[in-house]
Amino acid sequence: MSTDPRLVVDLVTDLPKLPVQIGKYRVLRKLGEGATSEVFLCHDDFHDRDVAIKRVRIASGDPVDGRYSERFFNAEAALVGRLQHPNVVQIFDAVLDPEGAYLVMEYVCGSTLRPYCRADQLLSLELIVEVGFKCAMALGYVYRQGLIHRDVKPANLLVVLNGGTITDVKITDFGSVLNLASDVTQVYRVGSLAYMSPEQLDGGTLDCRADMYSLGAVLYHLIAGRPPFDAQQQSAMMNQIYNQQPASLTGQRAGVNEAVDEVIQRALSKNSTMRYATWDEFAQALSSLIVNHDVPRGQIQGVLDSERFNLLRSLDFFVSFGDVELWEVVHRAKWQRFGYGHALYSKGEEGRSFHIIAQGELEVFRDGLKVAQLGAGTSVGEMAYLAPSPDLRRHSTDVAVTEAATTISFTPDTLAQLSPSCRHHFDEAFIRVLVRRLHAAHEALAHPRRIL
Repeated sequence: MSTDPRLVVDLVTDLPKLPVQIGKYRVLRKLGEGATSEVFLCHDDFHDRDVAIKRVRIASGDPVDGRYSERFFNAEAALVGRLQHPNVVQIFDAVLDPEGAYLVMEYVCGSTLRPYCRADQLLSLELIVEVGFKCAMALGYVYRQGLIHRDVKPANLLVVLNGGTITDVKITDFGSVLNLASDVTQVYRVGSLAYMSPEQLDGGTLDCRADMYSLGAVLYHLIAGRPPFDAQQQSAMMNQIYNQQPASLTGQRAGVNEAVDEVIQRALSKNSTMRYATWDEFAQALSSLIVNHDVPRGQIQGVLDSERFNLLRSLDFFVSFGDVELWEVVHRAKWQRFGYGHALYSKGEEGRSFHIIAQGELEVFRDGLKVAQLGAGTSVGEMAYLAPSPDLRRHSTDVAVTEAATTISFTPDTLAQLSPSCRHHFDEAFIRVLVRRLHAAHEALAHPRRIL
């Protein structure tokens, strides 16, 4: 069957034309669109990086739509450069343009969580819990900046894909954000109904527990393949949100036990005071499901990021590090395991790396004599970073593993890739380590019998 060439020409002519340039950014392709905006993948030639540009649609003559679009744009524009967290999409710039105001944002190579809400594309339970933990920690950071997202839903949670595998998650779209410190009149009762808390529906005073409910609803949807409440009519769904209890997750799919259901159901409590008191408490409740083996370990055979994060939090070396800096360490450090007897360092070799002991034990020997025993939370080999000359970087002792150890290691080059704030915390930690060692050496000289 032949096709009329005139019809083909008409179809091509009717397709919306892709802009070549948005401001100073070259347009590569369109990523998607919503009710008030469209998103393009662009290239920032100055920084040599791909960016996502969200351009506000030009109002179609409706003054109400125009005002809402403007407020949503202004809400995100106020956050330019403010949110610096590995699990929050960065907003680089906001530009008022005659063709349509636009936001320049971090580009995330992946998709949203929406496809994984379908019953035939559900993620493993351990991955859902891991995603929930990272979102809870990120929303805790957002709340500490005085912000409530108010539109936490699968479409606003971007997953990073590497080779088809989800490796991270990032929160995006702060157009509905409630800025607790702002004196500008803000739009209330915004969000997506299926994930909206009862108090948000009421238009009442909100705190972090409104977003907590929404994240609980997202996790419920990811586990069950359907949201906690569903109805054809808006009024019927609102009645469910106010008055009905979500069906138990237990039995809805293999591997879901009462512990999993209890964590999610608490986040979905009608009364906000019955939910978790803080984001940290919610995050730890999710993490405990992994630690206590309440979810089966399947596709993810290695150590989860949440496990590494919590391990770092427990170590004395990282006591002054904030959550953002800890995530940097999780992602950039080299995590290694060494068996009993492994020679970590040998006398005379030049140091090229340093280690923080996460688990296990090391012993330090000088000329065959044991001079120190190092356990979890201490560092070794830090002169590779601190020493001003190569001669001082040569090890004067032998260091061996005496109890199977896990270490977190850096080289001076990899440490230099960390943020200034994170490097500052490393410097402080090294100073604490050196002060303790100097004190121990002083005690050994002053009171040799006591030391022996």
